[in-house]
Amino acid sequence: MGLTSEMEKYIADSQQELLQLIRDLCAIPAPSHREYKRAVYCRDWFEQNGAKNVIIDDALNVVCSHGDVNGDLVVFMAHTDTVFPDLEPMPFVEKNGRMYCPGVTDDTANLAVLMICARYMLRQQLPAGMGMLFVANSCEEGLGNLKGCRRIMEVYGSRVRELITLDGTNLRAIVTDAVGSHRYRVIVHTEGGHSFGNFGNRNAIHCLSSIINTLYSVGVPVEGDSKTTYNVGLISGGTSVNTIAQQAEMLYEYRSDNLNCLRLMQAKFEEIVDHYRGTGMDVDVEMIGERPCSDEIDSSTRKALLDRCSAAVRAVTGMDAVCSSGSTDANIPLSMGIPAACISVCNGGKCHTREEWLDTASLPDGCRLFMHLLNSYL
Repeated sequence: MGLTSEMEKYIADSQQELLQLIRDLCAIPAPSHREYKRAVYCRDWFEQNGAKNVIIDDALNVVCSHGDVNGDLVVFMAHTDTVFPDLEPMPFVEKNGRMYCPGVTDDTANLAVLMICARYMLRQQLPAGMGMLFVANSCEEGLGNLKGCRRIMEVYGSRVRELITLDGTNLRAIVTDAVGSHRYRVIVHTEGGHSFGNFGNRNAIHCLSSIINTLYSVGVPVEGDSKTTYNVGLISGGTSVNTIAQQAEMLYEYRSDNLNCLRLMQAKFEEIVDHYRGTGMDVDVEMIGERPCSDEIDSSTRKALLDRCSAAVRAVTGMDAVCSSGSTDANIPLSMGIPAACISVCNGGKCHTREEWLDTASLPDGCRLFMHLLNSYL
């Protein structure tokens, strides 16, 4: 089903407002777990634009419901948090058809498109017995650990028919399978001491380095066309150049799009930690994040959703969708056996860097893509 002339006019007429919405959202810092001000802005925007049923829940999700929320639900979400820890507004520049700002595409532009298109849908009558949730969700990034989506699925999961999250920077991309991950803080403690007077005492930095070296010697498991990775993303420790370090720590993760491979990586990690503890090393391990892989999903309902998303991509771009696995809010419903996917409604680049940028010319097509998807439910 194509877009009506009314929908096309709405999209065209909303573009300047969409650009301003992105500017406004970028000006509100929103690190994971600290999205309250951005959540309030989104709630107020929905209410000012005619929404009658909008709440901010205890996970800082903004939930705007439409239709019969006691029946089957389709959930559309885009996350409010950014990967950056800044609590002051970050630099924002517009030039040559681009917006530059940390977080401008991940996920601010996707969120803004969701809001603009949701306003149109809130004015439409849904089929009997059907409800939609438009969610500006919290804690998608890093150590947010998908807290916002987890909360949505705890509250509504038994009635969620499908979930589509808006994220990414490629209008042709669809994330169809979940990449699971385990994330840890590993801390090594030693007696330390003076670098000259206590030379020979164990150095926590050296001990941690040995653990890292062993972790990086692990061969990743493979099943079929699966992909498994690992990474040490942050290390710290020590006191001064003339002090034998008493403590050192790292953040470590492994990921896989295959549940068995993820379990094998967990077993190997635990085996390595146990080995070093067996040498007398004091090693503390804390799991700080866990994202699940996909579980079994009914093939017909999964295909129906992916066909719906693929048709929207093809209608707008004229090309086939590029499907892949990824780590997104869709991980949670996929792990519960509920059809879910992640689509992009903007183009841009350099996500998770200070040079992140948005191609503003992609926004009309991003709106059309999402509107095609929404229209397929009417």
